[in-house]
Amino acid sequence: MREAAVPGKDLILDFSAYDLDHVVADIEEIRRYNPQRFEMEQLTAVVYDDGENDICVGYKDVTPDEFWVRGHMPGMPLMPGVMMCEAAAQLCSWHAQKHKLMGDAMIGFGGIDGVKFRGTVVPGDRVVIVAQRVQIRVGAMIRCRFQCFVREQLVCEGEIRGIPIPVAALGGKV
Repeated sequence: MREAAVPGKDLILDFSAYDLDHVVADIEEIRRYNPQRFEMEQLTAVVYDDGENDICVGYKDVTPDEFWVRGHMPGMPLMPGVMMCEAAAQLCSWHAQKHKLMGDAMIGFGGIDGVKFRGTVVPGDRVVIVAQRVQIRVGAMIRCRFQCFVREQLVCEGEIRGIPIPVAALGGKV
């Protein structure tokens, strides 16, 4: 483990365990499982998917064209922390959907806990997200912990909960 990059942190997965150039799910594959489109798509690719240990790694390439760049903050664009959490949620949802961890239910945001922002993300950065399932109650809730990195520096971490969305009751199609 590279202690200098994340001193005193319990990494979900060592950086050497995955290769950012080995894409296992591109944007089209992500779209098979995640309903977000257009400016709400917050994953560029998935590069590691361990269904046995419920650990996955994906990334978001942050471009100057992101919808928030103009206004957060003018002259100093910083990726909003909520967008880092959304990227982590989309990675967790992708993994849960792909492995049918919650049955056929669409998964929505159920909550976040213990989130800490530890660095900045700006256009041109690649945010690498590592996530691991912590708890699951099929049909009720899934909980995952996540860590976000830019150049192996921890920028965000926390836990996220996903819950089934009543798609039919909302008039949506899946």
